[in-house]
Amino acid sequence: MSRALICGSLAFDNIMVFEDEFANHILPDQIHKLNISFMVPTLSRVFGGVAGNIAYNLKMIGGQPVPMGVVGSDFDVYYQRLKSLGISLEAVMTKEGHFTPQAYITTDMKNNQITAFHPGAMNFSHENKVSQYEDIAIGIVGPDGRDGMIQHAEEFAENGIPFMFDPGQAMPLFDGEDLKTFIDQATWMAVNDYEYELVHNRTGMDAREIATHLEALVVTRGEKGSEIYADGTMYHIPVVKAEQVVDPTGCGDAYRAGLLYGLTNGLDFQTTGRIASLLGSIKIATAGTQNHYISKKDFRQRFLDEFGYAF
Repeated sequence: MSRALICGSLAFDNIMVFEDEFANHILPDQIHKLNISFMVPTLSRVFGGVAGNIAYNLKMIGGQPVPMGVVGSDFDVYYQRLKSLGISLEAVMTKEGHFTPQAYITTDMKNNQITAFHPGAMNFSHENKVSQYEDIAIGIVGPDGRDGMIQHAEEFAENGIPFMFDPGQAMPLFDGEDLKTFIDQATWMAVNDYEYELVHNRTGMDAREIATHLEALVVTRGEKGSEIYADGTMYHIPVVKAEQVVDPTGCGDAYRAGLLYGLTNGLDFQTTGRIASLLGSIKIATAGTQNHYISKKDFRQRFLDEFGYAF
């Protein structure tokens, strides 16, 4: 089975829920001197980070993920969890004397999110090399240390390994020229609608133009579904109605795991997008980024029930 090298953060996510809407407490004309606190009655600490989340979802539906990241001396409990799931740990590097990355995520009643992130050991991601790992068929460069993201994209390109560029929360680290370089190096790119607008503004390229530099550009649009621009065509991927909407944190990572599964297995873009959409729908029904579960058999049945054909 083809292995996917997943470059990105392995982090502890501290998830809080604000039982109101941010918009009711932020004065638009006072943004320049914002000083605000939100009371959050619920708090949970869960395993997260894009590399960990994508690896969890990809393993669950039958892929072979190899998460690649740099962690701190407090990582042991997460290490044991990944090991128990049968996920390869060969590309996880420990940096003693540093914290594993930590995210502090607050979600309001409209599923808007405010996140603070401490990178910790992730700042040393450039010390981890793509070329150190064998039998890699596909890769993804997700949010990570700036130098690491640049280096890993270069290494994938130099070694002829097709990879997806997923800037995510690392978008503030890159200007228009940086983004153009990533787009030229990558095989595919995945962004949400807000990230797409940032890429468009910084590069001056719209979706169809970006797609001419790639095999496909994927833009997710929340409850409106997603779009895949490929072969001069825009494929609309329908959203899958969730059993319940509990927590959107990690839905993008679940979606990207679905993309990697489809691409690794040579599936067409419409089927690949539908696998991704279904996986995101399953994730949103459960609190936390790695607490949902579905067997491979049941996942295929859910796909058949939802879309009327099997993959």
